[in-house]
Amino acid sequence: MNRSFCHLCVMIGFHKLCGDFGLKKDLETGKKDLLVSVRTILTHKMITKITCRLGSCVSTVACRTTQVRRFLHGAYFRIQPSVQEALMEGRPVVALESTIITHGMAYPQNLSMAREVEKIVTTNGAVPATIGILRGQIHVGLTDEELQFLASSKNVVKVSRRDLPYVLSQGLSGGTTVSGTMIAAHKAGICVFVTGGIGGVHRGGENTLDVSADLTELGRTPVAVVSAGVKSILDIGRTLEYLETQGVCVAAFGESREFPAFFSRQSGFKAPYHVQDEEEAAKLIASALGLGLSSGVLIAVPCPQERAASGQVIEEAIQQALGEARSKGITGKELTPFMLQKINELTDGKSLDSNLALIKNNARVGSCIAVALSKLQKATRKGNLPRQEDTTPPQPVVIGGINVDFIAKAQNSVILGGGQTNAGRVRRTFGGVGRNLADCLSRLGLTPLFLSAMGKDEHSESILHYCHHMDMSAILQLERKSTATYCAVITSAGELSVGLGDMDIHHQITEQYVSQFKENLCQAPLVCVDGNVPLSTIQYICQLAREHQLAVCYEPTDENKASKPFLSDSWKALTYISPNLQELRAINRTLGNPLPAELPSRLEDVIKTAMALARPLLAHLCCVVVTLGAHGVLLCGKSLGGSISLRPAAHEQPAAASLCATHYPAIHISREEIVNVSGAGDSLMAGILAGMLANHDTDTCVRMGLLAASLSLRSYEPISPEISTATVSWQQVQGKTWPAAKVWKMD
Repeated sequence: MNRSFCHLCVMIGFHKLCGDFGLKKDLETGKKDLLVSVRTILTHKMITKITCRLGSCVSTVACRTTQVRRFLHGAYFRIQPSVQEALMEGRPVVALESTIITHGMAYPQNLSMAREVEKIVTTNGAVPATIGILRGQIHVGLTDEELQFLASSKNVVKVSRRDLPYVLSQGLSGGTTVSGTMIAAHKAGICVFVTGGIGGVHRGGENTLDVSADLTELGRTPVAVVSAGVKSILDIGRTLEYLETQGVCVAAFGESREFPAFFSRQSGFKAPYHVQDEEEAAKLIASALGLGLSSGVLIAVPCPQERAASGQVIEEAIQQALGEARSKGITGKELTPFMLQKINELTDGKSLDSNLALIKNNARVGSCIAVALSKLQKATRKGNLPRQEDTTPPQPVVIGGINVDFIAKAQNSVILGGGQTNAGRVRRTFGGVGRNLADCLSRLGLTPLFLSAMGKDEHSESILHYCHHMDMSAILQLERKSTATYCAVITSAGELSVGLGDMDIHHQITEQYVSQFKENLCQAPLVCVDGNVPLSTIQYICQLAREHQLAVCYEPTDENKASKPFLSDSWKALTYISPNLQELRAINRTLGNPLPAELPSRLEDVIKTAMALARPLLAHLCCVVVTLGAHGVLLCGKSLGGSISLRPAAHEQPAAASLCATHYPAIHISREEIVNVSGAGDSLMAGILAGMLANHDTDTCVRMGLLAASLSLRSYEPISPEISTATVSWQQVQGKTWPAAKVWKMD
């Protein structure tokens, strides 16, 4: 909270505050009193959220922030970059379903229709986001190749709410129905969804209880659905009654309250309400969203007059198709595709012509509504302070590398050279320092937003599947680029002998890419950056940290990359670093500090050397965490009350603290138990940070890190799958007997 007040004068015009809240203090001499008054107002929730963006005065509606967080959260989602960018900037986005592609029309007509609908959305000023499921992952926005895949594939599933868990767990592909698309759109923060026609109560539904999940979804998911009413093959009267029961606001679009019947403009039923144009529709949707209702809105748009089919012709075809469906025993989700295809045959293609016309018309109308809604929301943001508190806790952010690791472990303690083949075992795992940190933090219940880059190649889908428990929604996937690959040869004791890496794609973790998530970074309780990230990006993060008082942890990665932030004064904005002794020496070499002639091996000498190398860094850093391998970890920082504080606030009060170092011995693990050392240090640091974010004392934080490291040492994976909130917790720390930590004064 204090950090926000430090920038309040920049964020909000004092005249605005004085006018809104009756604060009469002089603007130049009364700033302290003004801040106190604003604190009081905030305490009483008269203002629920104030955010700063790009140094300008912006009042942000809570809905907008919730949208951004919502679409960034969830390992089962992929957001196309154009959609992601539009959502971040508050531009209009229109969701489109994919069942009409996979089950509604034959190939290639379905593909050309999908392309044309997306073009209509773009032409009318919105960003199209066709939603579908590819290989067990919901895609919000599809590339042309992905559209072709869904349009031409024969073994795809029709996916409604009930089908989502199974389809995702089995890695299947499918087209999302109205229900499935609404769920994905809502989670992505998209307010407007365009479809042909929604499902409803089937004819005879009073006996069969065959009611589409679209109706119940409209009753519990706050998305505005723009459609040509209800498919005319259904019982429209009972459908409208059911929508009323579900609390769904239904409005006809245009001059008439006549509720359209998909192919036909008239159904014989009146809609409860009607809106004349897109501006009225946008106001209706905005009021529903503003009330925080859990139900959606249905905007029923009649088919264009010149392309509408005759109601009598359609009804006769429906009755004939229904009879054939009964005789063949066709029911459930197979019924609607059968009926539409049969009606098309019986009407000599007239129903399909009407279908195509109404879909395109809905896309045009829905896009105009989305544009009007976006303008209305922007006007609201400019003119009003937020009315609704966003209680979603901000995510930590991890920025760094993601690799495919090939770990070759020799059977013998000595690896033979000279071109000889060494017996051993080779395993593929998924690593990268940034990925390891994000993985471990996710297993400990924090689920950070992970920013990284990888190719679209044979490795990428495997990575996404393995990392399903992480928030991978913001990962940059690039065509014609190779996912980073690392090969490590380790001895039978688990010590690294040689490592080879193809890491060029890490250069794509650019300042431009990372800056898209500035709002997330500025709100994050912690930002972690590894040494794989380009220097310019690290400097950008350090600049943000300096401007917004962010807590930033730098993981040096290796001896060659450790010094990146220390090539300029950027490092002075860091809060924590976690080097080993070699990396700490490299950092001091870059800073021009005195270096030991050689690094010692005896523990007491190692600790003295580490303290000497950490000492000059603590003039600016809160804490230096020196990883010592089998010797454990050395924590160097400012001591308040006999314990080193991990809180940045203590770093800001040097007069009240003295410098000291605390050595925590490692948990003993026999050589035979050690399987892999590649992720132990990352597990250690993630455990410490998880404890710190949970407000545990320093000893508990470090020992949580040691528990996590001990589990990963026994695992073939860099981060042990056994790490969880049950195996690494303050309760586990309290239930274990620990060797005493030893404290040294550094002053």
